[in-house]
Amino acid sequence: MREMRRKDRAMDKSFALSIIDKAEFGTLATTNEDGSPYCIPISFARQDDKIYLHSACQGAKVENIERNPKVCISFVGEVQVPPPSPKEELDKAMENPQTFGKYISNKFTTEFESALVFGTAHFVEDREEKILGLRLISEKYTPFYMPYFMDAVEASLRVTCVLRIDIENISGKRKKYDKDGIEMKWGRME
Repeated sequence: MREMRRKDRAMDKSFALSIIDKAEFGTLATTNEDGSPYCIPISFARQDDKIYLHSACQGAKVENIERNPKVCISFVGEVQVPPPSPKEELDKAMENPQTFGKYISNKFTTEFESALVFGTAHFVEDREEKILGLRLISEKYTPFYMPYFMDAVEASLRVTCVLRIDIENISGKRKKYDKDGIEMKWGRME
């Protein structure tokens, strides 16, 4: 596995798990039969070091995982472009042409937080674990329908594929600026 290039932006496992928990979706990467990559957005839920997702029981994602269960999932938390600098600050920076290029290049950026998971996918066969995975996903995305959850399960469980990704490696990364415009490096939180 390749090491993160910008180690100064690396975050710890608990940070990475928090990004997974607040992400609205993830992007699952698998490998096609010809070796080419295949990525698809997924809805999911996490419990401990396991990520659950559901699927139809056919299709490229399922076929790829049957052939090679090694997967990668990326997650994105908060993203924002920093607010523009006041015109006076820009005008002052422009007075020194030798440093203006570096100054202005730092304005073309985005603050972000992300997590990357490598793991092995398993098709969940145990009825209780399938229900657990679907319950976690449903509580995350449709909590207002939970009184009807078991009715939905009974109607569709036999045709629903539940996958569990066992997390084997996880990393988190962040680029964020403090109120003074200074990037907060590893371990520095507001």
